[in-house]
Amino acid sequence: MSSAQDPFYIVKEEIQESIDKLQSTFRQWENSPGDSGEHMHLTKELLASCESIEWQVDELDKAIAVASRDPSWYGIDEVELEKRKRWTSTARTQVGNVKKTVLAGQDLNSFGTTSASAMRRELMRMPNNHQADRSNQYAPQDNDDFIQSESDRQMLLIKQQDEELDELSASVERIGSVGLTIHDELLAQEKIIDELSTEMDGTSNRLDFVQKKVAMVMKKAGAKGQIMMICFLLALFIILFVLVFFT
Repeated sequence: MSSAQDPFYIVKEEIQESIDKLQSTFRQWENSPGDSGEHMHLTKELLASCESIEWQVDELDKAIAVASRDPSWYGIDEVELEKRKRWTSTARTQVGNVKKTVLAGQDLNSFGTTSASAMRRELMRMPNNHQADRSNQYAPQDNDDFIQSESDRQMLLIKQQDEELDELSASVERIGSVGLTIHDELLAQEKIIDELSTEMDGTSNRLDFVQKKVAMVMKKAGAKGQIMMICFLLALFIILFVLVFFT
């Protein structure tokens, strides 16, 4: 944003035009007879203009105060801030001098020729400063540097946002891949559990069948047969024990 596009300089131009018009009206007020209708009309016009300009300068001061909290965000520096503050202070002083002069009396006789001339010189200071500021604010090199700086800052912000989006996209892809892996693992575990459950059901059925068969054999053998079977199993156990530990 160049100086010509800066809202401060746009408002400053408008205020300066109002001050120039105020000075012209003030000169007419000085030269008009104090008891004439024209003089009274000019008095009202001057006071109204002073009030309007003072309000505009106050609003401009508020904008400067906001910019002074973080000058770099608005693309300005401390030197530029001081320059703007001096301008508003000078403008407020000039308008205040005109307002005091008009309120002090209805004609120039109450002030004297010397006082009126001094006031006129005070009011004439602003145009010279304004012309100097105007020649400075449109310096091509400063405008180009500011535009380039602002463009670089915008490009840097866009680049940072692109990098953050790329990182976010990579993170989402990693999370999605992990989710798919967990899903596949859960399916595999579920399949293993189903197979184990099936095998347990089959083993349980076979065990029940064997238990029933043993119960039937034991029932048919009677007490004598059960004793013989126990003795046979005991002898078999002793033989196996000897074979395992002594051979």
